[in-house]
Amino acid sequence: MKTKAISSFFVLFVIAAGIVAMTPGAFADHSEVTIEAAQGSGAPGCEDTAEGCYIPSTATVDVGGVVIFSNTDSAAHTFTSGDPTMPDTVQVLFDSGLAMAGSTFEWSPTEVGTVPYFCMVHPWMQGIIIVQEVEAAEEETHGDDHMDDGDHLISEASATGMMSDGTKVSIWTTEPMAGEMMEVHVEFEDSEHVNHDITVTQNGESVLDDIGAHHHEGSGMHTTAPLSSSDPVDITITFQGYGVDDPKTGPIGEEVVFSNVVPEFGTIAMMILAVAIISIVAVTAKSRVVPRF
Repeated sequence: MKTKAISSFFVLFVIAAGIVAMTPGAFADHSEVTIEAAQGSGAPGCEDTAEGCYIPSTATVDVGGVVIFSNTDSAAHTFTSGDPTMPDTVQVLFDSGLAMAGSTFEWSPTEVGTVPYFCMVHPWMQGIIIVQEVEAAEEETHGDDHMDDGDHLISEASATGMMSDGTKVSIWTTEPMAGEMMEVHVEFEDSEHVNHDITVTQNGESVLDDIGAHHHEGSGMHTTAPLSSSDPVDITITFQGYGVDDPKTGPIGEEVVFSNVVPEFGTIAMMILAVAIISIVAVTAKSRVVPRF
């Protein structure tokens, strides 16, 4: 009987270890990132806010990925690499020139490193881009990797919806945690050059309002402001058409709404399950009663 109890222990331990190894964690697809100029950033003060003058103020992208600078402010800005206090670093890697309201500028990094940037018109506007190796991103998500070799998401989505043209819209999120930013990965199945807006609210408070996002391959990552609690969030995606140039196509203006969004099976739930299994093992070893599965 003791042998059976010990065998049961190892079997359940392997099951628990396997479950924990598959626990979904923070998604780290950094092949594309969109950075926006904060509303009203043409006047000083944004540098003292939690979001900063560029949203996100610190962005991560893979080598060979795409950084999309979007001027969502009403004032004209520049997206210029370098530190304004160090003239030798200015404009070395990229410079958008004067970007009018509603315009975008793209840059693709070729080397790993930390890249500061700022607005030459409004130098209090500063941000940081962290460029990492693709392998680093893959290692970061190893074990909870939801991407296959074709860069398609393969794990269960946090939520899915459907547009009137039949396009499946899926989202994956990290767990909402007080004081932490949440990552929201959006995918429009089998679609290219997708334009959309995305808003995220928590308990009625806006934590993300990304207008005019564009995803070349139909999927991309968005990052909220730090959350005020660990409560679920509500996500609204407003489709703004397929294509790069006007006129764009598709059911423009259509909304896909996801309410009370949490990860499919979060880390806490996995830990509770693992503890429950270990508790069963402890009781089994003590009582010498082997449960049947």
